[in-house]
Amino acid sequence: MRILYIFPHPDDDSFGPAPVMWQQLQQGHQVYLLTLTRGGATKVRIELGLSVEAMGDVRYKEMLAVERVLGLTGMTVLDMPDGKLAEMDPREIEKVVETHIRQIEPQVIVSYPVHGVSGFHDHLVMHAVVKRVYLELKDSGADYLKRLAFLTLPNKTEQPLQSGKFLLKHSAPALIDCVVKLRPEDVEIMKKALSCYDTYQSVIQQANVVESVGDTVYFEIYQEDHSPPLANLTEGL
Repeated sequence: MRILYIFPHPDDDSFGPAPVMWQQLQQGHQVYLLTLTRGGATKVRIELGLSVEAMGDVRYKEMLAVERVLGLTGMTVLDMPDGKLAEMDPREIEKVVETHIRQIEPQVIVSYPVHGVSGFHDHLVMHAVVKRVYLELKDSGADYLKRLAFLTLPNKTEQPLQSGKFLLKHSAPALIDCVVKLRPEDVEIMKKALSCYDTYQSVIQQANVVESVGDTVYFEIYQEDHSPPLANLTEGL
């Protein structure tokens, strides 16, 4: 099957989904990645003394390294304004995303849930755009589309306590439709993918990405209800 991941920024691919993407490739699926921005507006650029454009170039090169580590079937990185997707006409973003989907004709699309995990505006816009385009394509007869999934984190307690710099959003247990268990080799691939982001190592450490993901990755599946959850995103298709 063809699986398309759509995210707004560099490193979104490695903050959780990378080991699942690699696992899917090992299973014989075709895995594509579409990233809308080069992530040049990150505050890290100030520490490095780089302009938005120069930082975007650096992060794009880091993404090329991730592409090689994962062995992706295909990767496209656009240059939309980082941190400013909410200020754009959403129809412009939708047109670009729709064109890309039509070119690849994936059976499964993966993006962010309604809360965006981090709550960052670009993530929220990404969710709305992907959902709308998915539904409009389905309505227009795009029968190749079979499933829309959202990468998420589970809410394991009624009042989750969080510490540190990054306050993450969670999905209620009832919304979790797919739970992918990671093998040791999958976790190692995630570490290798994260290591490609040389300029983001301090952020990765502060976010405790590897520890937060652990050995399990969670997804919501749009308009589907699976209990018990599926073991992978292509199950039943």
